[in-house]
Amino acid sequence: MSDLEIITFGCRLNAYESEVMREHANAAGLSDAVIVNTCAVTNEAVRQARQAIRRARRDRPGAKIVVTGCAAQIDPDRFAGRMDEVDRVIGNQEKLEAKTYQGLGIGDTEKVAVNDIMSVTETAGHLIEGFGNRARAYVQIQNGCDHRCTFCIIPFGRGPSRSVPAGEVVAQVRRLVENGYAEIVLTGVDITAYGADLPGAMTLGRLTRTVLKLVPELPRLRLSSIDSVEADADLIAAIAEEERLMPHLHLSLQAGDDLTLKRMKRRHARADSVSFCEAMRRARPDIVFGADIIAGFPTETEAMFENSLSLVDDCGLTFLHVFPFSAREGTPAARMPQVHGAVISRRAGELRARGAAALTAHLQNAKGRRIQVLMENESQGRSPDFTPVRLDPCSAAGGALVDAVVSGNDGAALLAEVR
Repeated sequence: MSDLEIITFGCRLNAYESEVMREHANAAGLSDAVIVNTCAVTNEAVRQARQAIRRARRDRPGAKIVVTGCAAQIDPDRFAGRMDEVDRVIGNQEKLEAKTYQGLGIGDTEKVAVNDIMSVTETAGHLIEGFGNRARAYVQIQNGCDHRCTFCIIPFGRGPSRSVPAGEVVAQVRRLVENGYAEIVLTGVDITAYGADLPGAMTLGRLTRTVLKLVPELPRLRLSSIDSVEADADLIAAIAEEERLMPHLHLSLQAGDDLTLKRMKRRHARADSVSFCEAMRRARPDIVFGADIIAGFPTETEAMFENSLSLVDDCGLTFLHVFPFSAREGTPAARMPQVHGAVISRRAGELRARGAAALTAHLQNAKGRRIQVLMENESQGRSPDFTPVRLDPCSAAGGALVDAVVSGNDGAALLAEVR
């Protein structure tokens, strides 16, 4: 076996960057290699990456194994010094530079190439040709984060917030649409911070309007996770008025208790989250919300947890990403009084159950509705509000937009018939 394999963990930004790495590696002629693009959000994510590295070495004993991503950036010695399976470790900035891949096939290059990510001040747009299928593509608009939530290690893996100039974003979107993609997702680490480091008064909302105006042939534009308290007026207006901007927002809420939010060093209160969802639902009645919520944050009492649990109903959340709290070494939250692991697991289970109930109600309420489905393969796709949809196998290929009517659901996805 002599091909290149990229194993990706974590966020949509990592998925995008894996495609950038693939193009650089192919251009450099790198083969018989496995690149593991790691995530550092939780200890479990790091464990899974290490497990994948060991498996890759067993399956491909002669391949060069290269490790990168946030976990490698934050703690390169965990991989270079403590895993014999690893040949090279490269940082989050280095992985995006073409010159890095010119040297990866040379035996005498340094094992670790990880520079100070905090010194990086710009993020370039990368003109990639496409992704694995023709359904959906990601475009990086921003990287890094200037905030310091007490539970989060990611700023130390991604560096300061920096934005891709709007012209480069538009050029990348246009390139992907010309290559057949019907849906583009704008992604980054903290995309509602977009534009603060650029000249002028560019914001995420203005960027969104600009993309939709300058690429009129783009059928669907979608946003990755946003921080609702940072949503600018143009973004709110765009969500309300632009039909091609999809009615789905994934919110970085993290908790529903004010004291917990304060100890997390978040920038919003519980009431802010509820009022934002209510306002957006008035402006765009078909909008659907997803959210990240942490279970068992240090010092969380049962009453605090109940406030997070009830936030699912109070905000009308449909798609829940539940994270059992994972103490990350080097963060303030790791030094706070911890909640017992069994309690964290129970609370995570209760949150997931509440989320499952919300999803069930959402699926049931959609029966009889006409929807447009972006096909991901011959039998499955996504509705505008990002609900999974299963159709009887049809002739439409991945990337096609198909009109259908919802006939029911299977508990996890809508069932629809092409009409």
